[in-house]
Amino acid sequence: MDNVLCFYAGKKVLITGHTGFKGAWLSQALLNTGADVFGYALNPPTQPNLYSLAEIDSNINSVIADIRDLDKLKAVFETAKPEIVFHLAAQPIVKEGYKNPVETYSTNVMGTVNLLECVRITDSVKSVVNVTTDKVYENKEWCWGYREDDRLNGLDPYSNSKSCSELVTYSYIQSFFKERKLPISTMRAGNVIGGGDFAPNRIIPDCIRSVLQKRKIIVRNPYSIRPYQHVLEPIMAYLLVAKRQYENFNIAGCYNIGPDDKDCITTGELVDIFCNKWADGASWLHQSEINAPHEANFLRLDSSKIKKVLDWKPKWNVNTAIEKTVEWTKEWKENNNISDIMDKQIRQYI
Repeated sequence: MDNVLCFYAGKKVLITGHTGFKGAWLSQALLNTGADVFGYALNPPTQPNLYSLAEIDSNINSVIADIRDLDKLKAVFETAKPEIVFHLAAQPIVKEGYKNPVETYSTNVMGTVNLLECVRITDSVKSVVNVTTDKVYENKEWCWGYREDDRLNGLDPYSNSKSCSELVTYSYIQSFFKERKLPISTMRAGNVIGGGDFAPNRIIPDCIRSVLQKRKIIVRNPYSIRPYQHVLEPIMAYLLVAKRQYENFNIAGCYNIGPDDKDCITTGELVDIFCNKWADGASWLHQSEINAPHEANFLRLDSSKIKKVLDWKPKWNVNTAIEKTVEWTKEWKENNNISDIMDKQIRQYI
């Protein structure tokens, strides 16, 4: 992994969605490599937020704008002339997709169209990664993991919009990028956890808010099974794929990024681990939500492809992932330097 990070020294890298949770971790990792990082995103989606806490804006070239604004995005591409592009800008919350489906589709579908259109007219770009989700698959809730060639057909507006983002990417590859030999990969990660996630309606941030307020954690569906992993697992995988396809066009494709099967656990088991790591009397209770929108009860990824093609494998199991999240949160509570905490965990992961 050290060799992967060394590759980015001096490279011009554009990240859309750099103010979000994953975007902030990716920005911090790239800043450690000596890359020239450009960011394009809306203002951070929560208060507090990791992007501001780590003062990432003081170290990168940041433009605050909407991914749906094609003219502004074109202007950033013209200025930055990026070699490598990571597309993370999205409306990422399932429940928000039910509340605001039009905005979800316009952001996640037309945002992808705008990004790829800018790539199409920018000769400097040599490698692109479009970050989607494990929820792009038509979920039949079967017991084995989904593979990259399984059918794409997310059910809810968020999941479906990300399926559409995958299809848009495929169309642009076939229509414009194949002859140019510009490598573009879509990467489908499972549920991520880690320090600095303050999003609503996500289980670990909900746990943290509850314990900080000395309240019991409310769990809506303790029996749903998800592939939980630390945020650095997909972040380092994105960096790996972008590097390798930059060097070899044939590496580009679709990749699942998920934990080993033993880390696909129920939400109740996840919260049990969190309570154990947090201690201080943390506990939870099951409270069903009346008329709750549909969410999958069982979802698992098969990550055999990236393991075989790129020799990638997860490093931190779910216990370690939660331990690192709790560690980060307690450092934040003590008003310690957030950038230093992130750098420390990145070094530990490597």
